Order: sequence, then C-alpha cells, then structure tokens
Amino acid sequence: MNRRAFILALAGAAGCSRLARAQQMPVIGYLNGAPAAGWEVYVSAFLQGLAETGYADGKNLRIEYRWADNQYDRLPGLAADLVRRDVAVIFSDGGTVTALTAQKATNTIPVVFMTGGDPVKAGLIPSLNRPGGNLTGVTIITDLVITKRLELLSELLPRAKSFGLVLNPGNPNAAERSADVRAAAAARGWPITVFQAGSDRDVEVVFATLAQQRIGGLVVQADPFFFSRRDRLSELALRHAVPAVYEDRAAMPRPAVSSAMAQIASNRAASPASIPVAFSKARSRPTCRCNSRPSSSS
Repeated sequence: MNRRAFILALAGAAGCSRLARAQQMPVIGYLNGAPAAGWEVYVSAFLQGLAETGYADGKNLRIEYRWADNQYDRLPGLAADLVRRDVAVIFSDGGTVTALTAQKATNTIPVVFMTGGDPVKAGLIPSLNRPGGNLTGVTIITDLVITKRLELLSELLPRAKSFGLVLNPGNPNAAERSADVRAAAAARGWPITVFQAGSDRDVEVVFATLAQQRIGGLVVQADPFFFSRRDRLSELALRHAVPAVYEDRAAMPRPAVSSAMAQIASNRAASPASIPVAFSKARSRPTCRCNSRPSSSS
C-alpha cells in the first residue's frame, strides 16, 4: 500500500459504523502542536495521500484543523473540541505530545498518530502488531536515532572537542532523549552540553552561547517546535558558524499517513486495534548542515 496513503484508512475504517449511522460527510480531525506555517509540505502530502485513495476535502469528507502554535498546554482544549464535534477519526500529527493528548481525550474515536519515538514505551499502545484500543499509527523513529545523529556529527567534525544538544522542555521525550545522548557521549569521551529552548528567544540564546563557548557542533531534538523554526535554526547556525544536525529534510514527503485510513475505509470490520503500527524510514535520515567554520574549532 502507498506509504503516503495512510491517514484516510482510518477515516474510513474507524468512521464506517459512525458513517453508516450518520449518513453525512465524514470529518477528520487534524491535531498538531505546531503552527500551520511551516507545516505546509506535510499537509500537502497528507492531502495527496487522501486523494490517492479517492478522498478530497470538501468533496466527500471534511477536515477540521487544530493547531496549538507550539503552545502545548493548548492541546487538551483543542482535542476536546474535536471530540465534542464527534469527528470520525483524529489524526494526531507532530509527535508524542500530540498523540498522548489525543489518547487522553477519547477512548472511542479512532486516533491515528505520527510519532518519532517508541509508541509502546510512550504508553500509547501495548503492542506494535496489535495496538488494541482506539489508537494506531506510524513511527518514523526520528527520536530513536538521535544518538546516530551525534555520531554522524562527530564523523563530519573529527577535530571537534565538544558538542551541544538542544531540547524542547515541553516535549515529553526530552528527559529520555537527554539521557540517551549523554550516555552515548560519555561512552565515547565526548563532552556534551545540554540546552533547553521552548521559545524563539531561547533559541537565540542557545546559539549565542554555543558560539561563545566554541562548542564544536549541535544536535537538534526531533520536535514540532524546532521543525517549525527550521529556517531560523539554519540562519542562526550559519550566522554563528555552528555545524548542526537536524531530524530531517524540510522537503521530505509525508510518510505513511494515509494507508491506515484507506484500509479501514475499505473494510467495515477493521478497527485501529487490529491495524499494526507501521515503521517509516522516510524521515529517519539525519540532515547535517555544516558551514565554513574550520573543523579544527572546538
């Protein structure tokens, strides 16, 4: 099944019984902790995935978008609003924090999540093969390969003497990712400084500090806030001559987020509980933007 065609599966699958009952145009609730600006490439691919399975917004379904604009404390209210509207299915985009919010908001409306971490470890589902309950989705393992990004950075900058890691403190995976990277750095004898940034001002301070302390390179956590600020991060990395490695390429097409919905749409008996969680490597390759800073710098 087409990798980009994943989310419509749930709209049909989960919504089949509801749809038969309501006899009206089904509604997909789209929930994301990031701002809409900067997420256009993924929304476009999401819509393309729906189109490939014969669905179009405004034609035979409707999509209600809810964006938290990087204010994660708004997510519960946005999710509750979608539940009140009795949408056929919720697509939880933007990582674990959004998926956990959708999970808490409903145990009846099907939820398809997109996450970069381990959904079992996060408590979203009990099993990858048989998720059970009302959740299924895709993991793109961007969180889980963060130590690989550190290793890549060290290979590209063999004379660097120290590294930095920037995390969003509002991300529920921040502490675990910090521990992972600290352990990997300690095992190789690499000094690492961990920074926290949850606002534009924080990001400015992080890069200024990196330059001041002459830290050799930066690993950026996979997080909706950092993704939405990827252009600004790149500008600051160039301005301060700090090599940095990010979660993905901005133009990477939306990975498997419409096939689960198509799968359910075509099978009235299907439910999220029986649809295995998929792995996608489409966004797992790190993107490293190094600049003219000499590799001998530390």
